[in-house]
Amino acid sequence: MTADTNAVDRYGVMGYPVAHSRSPVIHRLFAHQTGQNMQYELLQVQPDKLEQAVRQFQRTAGRGLNVTAPHKSSICQLADQLSERASTAGSVNTLVFQDGDIFGDNTDGIGLLRDLVVNRSLNLEGVSVLILGAGGATRGIVGPLLEMEPERLVIANRTVRKAEIISDHFARSGPVSACGFDTIPDGHWDLIINATSAGLKGETPPYPDTALSDDTFCYDLSYGLKRTPFCQWAREQGATRVASGWGMLVEQAAESFHIWRGVRPDTRPVLKQIAVSA
Repeated sequence: MTADTNAVDRYGVMGYPVAHSRSPVIHRLFAHQTGQNMQYELLQVQPDKLEQAVRQFQRTAGRGLNVTAPHKSSICQLADQLSERASTAGSVNTLVFQDGDIFGDNTDGIGLLRDLVVNRSLNLEGVSVLILGAGGATRGIVGPLLEMEPERLVIANRTVRKAEIISDHFARSGPVSACGFDTIPDGHWDLIINATSAGLKGETPPYPDTALSDDTFCYDLSYGLKRTPFCQWAREQGATRVASGWGMLVEQAAESFHIWRGVRPDTRPVLKQIAVSA
């Protein structure tokens, strides 16, 4: 899927909202590092305008798109072909337009694993994992996390049925279950991942105080120039290992970039340039 680097190729990210996204900066740095002639745009698209916006981008010689909340699940219906990981997740964050077709992939899971395992040297085998939230982002990370063979993985959500749907979908892949925010099982959690969009909306979901201990690693898929509400909560509860989603953002972007351009950028200098400590 390598693009012709002699022309300026168009890429972008679609979401609602999307103004907070740092993806244009990241891909600009990747392009400079690897000598790619491309541009990357922010495209704020309401859910009821999604198909129209994607088709328009495709018609106007767009080469690929990233897709973010709240479109990751619904975008699957537009793809002519899905990668195995996108099909398994039921969620797409990367589109490729080629020969009139739309190819959908999901780089969220591999992006998260690279940040946790490679960048942060976290061993996920035999650990207990709690995921807060049951949206498209959760769908993208559950499968890859289960491949690391945790002891258990629990998805908690305000609407339990949404968590159960994801849990049932991945039931054959490992020890995964679902519950509500108010019924999170007692006991130690090695890794708590916030996958809710509450931080983007200025909200704070009912984070479970009893689930956190001194050595729990707290990871927020959201990111920002200021500490996210989840990271702030974790710090206040005494967590010593807290991180926001800058690393995952850069790593999943590198995977998308590789799919589009056929070259894998070095994420280390980009992380140093844009990352903000939690």
